[in-house]
Parts: sequence; structure tokens; C-alpha cells
Amino acid sequence: MKILLVVAVALVDTDGRVLIAQRPEGKQMAGLWEFPGGKVESGERPEETLIRELREELGIETQEACLAPLTFASHAYPDFHLLMPLYICRRWQGVVQAHEHADLKWVRATRLRDYPMPPADEPLIPVLIDTLAHV
Repeated sequence: MKILLVVAVALVDTDGRVLIAQRPEGKQMAGLWEFPGGKVESGERPEETLIRELREELGIETQEACLAPLTFASHAYPDFHLLMPLYICRRWQGVVQAHEHADLKWVRATRLRDYPMPPADEPLIPVLIDTLAHV
């Protein structure tokens, strides 16, 4: 089975809320909510992928020093196995805008389960709740 490496980020604002993005119509799992990120391209490091994806998807800039590895998900889909490191980022430049998603929401970690997510994203929620519990 093919292993697909996808990287995601939990952007956390000054109020301790996490950004989630709704997958647009026409894409697999359209309508579900996810953490921003994308597929790691050949020759690209995960941090480089996140910097590129945040620029393309949300119109913001960040630096590698602002990306901290937090946890990862390992999930078997019917056609491939997804390995997804999740980083946390609290610093970026620019205003978050939905360039490729149907919608964006800033959500408290304890409310993430209120939004339907792809199966691979769901195991990331408890770690975010624990990490952001003090906020």
C-alpha cells in the first residue's frame, strides 16, 4: 500500500483558538473541516511544504522557526496509508483568507469535535485540547 505524506498545521490565534478550513466542493471529502496543509512534494521538507501551503491556501507568511512539531496521525484509507505530522504555529504575517477553501473558522480546541473532519484529522483533536487547555 502506498504511503502518502501530508503535513498539517494548527494555527493558534492570540485568543487560543485553532483555525480549521472547510474542503471545497469538487474535492474528495468536500464539506469536511480540516487543518490547513498539504502533500509533501518530492524533494520538499515538511516545514517547506507548510510555508508554501500557508501562502497558497491562506495568503499568510510564516517562518520555519515558528513551526513546532506537535503530534502526527497515521491512518489507513482504502487506497493508501496517510502519515500526517501536525505542527503548531502561533506566529505569522498577513491576514488569513480562504483562497482554496469553502470557509474558515477559528474554533476553541474543545469545540473541534463539533465539526465533521476526515478520519485522519480526528485523532489530532485530543492532543490539541491537552496542549491548549490552559488557554
